Amino acid sequence: MTFTIARTPYASPAARLLCDEVQAEYVVRYGSGDMTEMADADFEPPNGDFLVAYDGSGEPVGCGGWRAHGDDAEMKRVYVRASARRQGLAKRIVAAVEESAAAAGRKRLILETGPEQPEAVAMYALLGYTPVDAFGYYSAEEGSIHLGKDLASDLPH
Repeated sequence: MTFTIARTPYASPAARLLCDEVQAEYVVRYGSGDMTEMADADFEPPNGDFLVAYDGSGEPVGCGGWRAHGDDAEMKRVYVRASARRQGLAKRIVAAVEESAAAAGRKRLILETGPEQPEAVAMYALLGYTPVDAFGYYSAEEGSIHLGKDLASDLPH
């Protein structure tokens, strides 16, 4: 299957649809959605970005984005619909988020996940994410997993 990943406003119908689906998945896995406060403006360049993956027919099938978190970029809402899973799309979305954050001058990407998402934890480990200090809404939550990765930059040092 062919996928295209495109910058898409967080407030767009495609992004909202996918974010509603990921929240529903969190309810199944954790008993509630992600309670982290987020605003549409959090994902507007240059202090954020939101990306949606579309299949060959133009249907939105995955998403992910980042927003400023101090000097870091915080990755949020990485999600792939069940129909598009197991094809490497989540890794492509993460790579696109990393590239966007690095292009905006961010040196590190951080994220929160949890034990009820073992496939996500395994993917992030495979992609080089390692434990970082707890942060955000779930910083004191038992079992919350906080990961980060230094971003490559093509900018002169």
